[in-house]
Amino acid sequence: MTTAGTVTLPVVSATRAAAGEIEIPAALVAGPVREHLLFEMVRSQLARRRAGTAATKTKGLVRGGGIKPWKQKGTGRARAGSIRSPLWEGGGTIFGPQPRNYSYRLPRSARRAALRAAIASRHASGTLLVVDRLTLPEAKTKRMVEWLRGLGLESARVLVLIAERDAAVERAARNLPRVKVLPTEGANVYDVLGHSHLVATRDALARLATRLVPTAEETR
Repeated sequence: MTTAGTVTLPVVSATRAAAGEIEIPAALVAGPVREHLLFEMVRSQLARRRAGTAATKTKGLVRGGGIKPWKQKGTGRARAGSIRSPLWEGGGTIFGPQPRNYSYRLPRSARRAALRAAIASRHASGTLLVVDRLTLPEAKTKRMVEWLRGLGLESARVLVLIAERDAAVERAARNLPRVKVLPTEGANVYDVLGHSHLVATRDALARLATRLVPTAEETR
């Protein structure tokens, strides 16, 4: 249900039974899905992951070639200053890759808008699920599988957002290749789009709303 400026989402339990509702700003889940902004944000995230260690040697870095191979004039051959010239076999490389940092950052407002758009895309496709809480009796993979089975997501690619880091939950999910658990501060566009389902606890979604929806003072 949507009211002026807010959206009410159903909250379910670990067995997908009704467990109440949560009211959040409409901008978090009902905004436009700006695909170009999602593209730029994913591109930025992938750029930050690049090692940037590719390197080739210029003629100044190749060993040898410090002496002029023959005199400048009188030999009938072309002028040559070094046997490590890029024109020679074994010489340096022209315009080859050098170690560099590929990372760049989008403006803060663009990063916020991109993450809102990613969450909105999951809401629009019906794959955003809000759960009351996520607690496991023990930090074991089978407990996490049981929790996912109760939600009907045992075989799906699932991103789980929790309010704060929980070592037990993270340990229980780390052996599941199709499941990833992140605290709200780690939520990002690449992971939201990379998983077909987004499951967020009630507290995590409330924190996301605080983080991503600008206040009236910030929009002035």
